[in-house]
Amino acid sequence: MSPTILMNAGPWLPVPPQGYGGIETVVATLVPELRQQGFRVVLATVGTSTLEADDYIRTLDGPQLPRVAQPYNLVSGIAHAHMHTVTTALDNGLQVDLVHDHLEVVGPAVLAAMGDQAPPTLQTLHWDLAKHPEFYTRFQGRGRVCFAAVSQSQLARAPQNLQDQTLGVVPLAAAAPTPVGDEALIEQGEHALVLARITSDKGQDIAARACHAAGVPLVLAGPVAGIDDPHELERRLAEGDAQLAGHPDVRYFLDHVQPLLNDTDVRWVGAISGAAKERLLQSARVLLSPLRWAEPGATAVVEALTRGVPVVATPLGVLPSLVTHGKNGYLAQDETEMALWLGKLDAIEAETCRSSAARWTPRAMATSYVDLYRKLLEGTSS
Repeated sequence: MSPTILMNAGPWLPVPPQGYGGIETVVATLVPELRQQGFRVVLATVGTSTLEADDYIRTLDGPQLPRVAQPYNLVSGIAHAHMHTVTTALDNGLQVDLVHDHLEVVGPAVLAAMGDQAPPTLQTLHWDLAKHPEFYTRFQGRGRVCFAAVSQSQLARAPQNLQDQTLGVVPLAAAAPTPVGDEALIEQGEHALVLARITSDKGQDIAARACHAAGVPLVLAGPVAGIDDPHELERRLAEGDAQLAGHPDVRYFLDHVQPLLNDTDVRWVGAISGAAKERLLQSARVLLSPLRWAEPGATAVVEALTRGVPVVATPLGVLPSLVTHGKNGYLAQDETEMALWLGKLDAIEAETCRSSAARWTPRAMATSYVDLYRKLLEGTSS
């Protein structure tokens, strides 16, 4: 009988996501590969998910990300409601060999509290591990709940207690480029691209100023506070949505990004997916990743390199291990350097970018996880 994995994607976005959604994109990339390798996959996610799986646990009707920045007392039950549905399915006889969890803190906490009643669990750590020190310095999975990091730089920031319970590092992968309609080849454009949710940590204002200095047009693609459509954001703010107006990402957008926008040099197009995303990414002259924080995984960077698009980024988190300065892009200490390197993109060859990403394939990611699954199952059976 084929091994069965319960893939817990969490309640925040559908799988695959309709636009932004780094964790959900990873799940959507991993699940088909696991099924090809003979695993059955039960997907725990919201009701609007469409990824093909062997079975589903549909927890909440729709994605909850737009609510995530509301006051804690209004949203603290969302992740727990999701996990309650998951554990109820297990209590009612759902048979799985292990859980692959992607729900920050709440997933491992609930499954560890179940003790031997829970299947062995591997959680992928998608976030900054300097967060939640009260949890990570105390958590004990007792060999039954273990972790996988997405980069060595991420794991290095983790408390020792968490490092001791991490089975390995599995870098993120990106799916291969997909054809866009009848276009056999998408011509390269002149625009730089930032593909990320609009938030201060992602540094869209840095990108805008650097591109302005370099004379390079810029497209910003990503949601603001979970809102994908620029017109919807404008409408809700005009209608006086005070809660939305107070969202930190909205304040960042209004105060630091919107003043830099215009119809030609710097545009915000909202969140994009599917063919629109492929066309925008494949035609980009460069992907910018002007981070202010130690990004642990950077799926957008891998997506760009896989498509032969060079990357100019700040040297934080995982980025120095993805971007080799002068080979597949450049590392810039600040926006002045970023503008400088934008003028030297002709020195970067598309094929070098593609070859640098050859090791970050969905199959390689799935194979690495299968190795960790075996390690986990061997440890819990001994």
